[in-house]
Amino acid sequence: MKLALAQLDVAEAAPETNRTLAVQAIESAAASGADLVALPELWNVGFFAFDSYETLAEPLDGPSLSLVRETAAANDVGLLAGSIVENLAESDADGPAETGLSNTTVLYDRDGSRLATYRKQHLFGYESAENQLLVPGDSLGVASFEGFTVGMTTCYDLRFPELYRALLEQGVTLVLVPSAWPYPRVEHWKTLPRARAVENLFYVATVNGAATFDAATLLGRSTIYDPWGTELASSGDEPTLVFADIDPERVTAVREEFPAIDDRRE
Repeated sequence: MKLALAQLDVAEAAPETNRTLAVQAIESAAASGADLVALPELWNVGFFAFDSYETLAEPLDGPSLSLVRETAAANDVGLLAGSIVENLAESDADGPAETGLSNTTVLYDRDGSRLATYRKQHLFGYESAENQLLVPGDSLGVASFEGFTVGMTTCYDLRFPELYRALLEQGVTLVLVPSAWPYPRVEHWKTLPRARAVENLFYVATVNGAATFDAATLLGRSTIYDPWGTELASSGDEPTLVFADIDPERVTAVREEFPAIDDRRE
């Protein structure tokens, strides 16, 4: 399976501009043979647009997700639709009715059907208003796609390895991580996803933004790690597409060669 990470130059509080960029990225990735395309965190509004979260929040069937879902389906590719600020009260949310705003990620199949939804569990508080404005999620987002069991986490979640262990218990073989990771924490960005891949012997793909806001500059460096923690493909900090061919059988082979998962003690 060819995975494409769309590292976008996200414009702050400009959803129409960002939707155009996302559509162009999906179409370009599909034309290059991608089977699955991933967008970054809060790609439609920008992570640091805290004053605009409430006014630009959308339901799951709102204009941003509808447009990228339809674009991916028209191009016969699966889509990890980054994340948006979701208005829970307006969404056809899974489970009991909820209110508030959430940082929400959705995985779509090639035909545009929704496979899984994940709401960011660990909300960032350091120089950020995310944990004051949003409601944390409390469930995993897991689905099957092209032979993989795909899990989703979002940005700051990378610092909490227990979440990735929970995904491992669900049989996950590929974790997609939409992010808005800023300078100067480059070494953290490089170390944490590689560690999550090594610990759990699965693929981890981090798709970051490439943009400068008043509050911060995103560092890009979207990367795909294999189950050994080997970097298969990566980028700099400019807008780009990152591609790598990945294989679910690779996870099986690595775990058979190095059975650390079997040696865990509860």
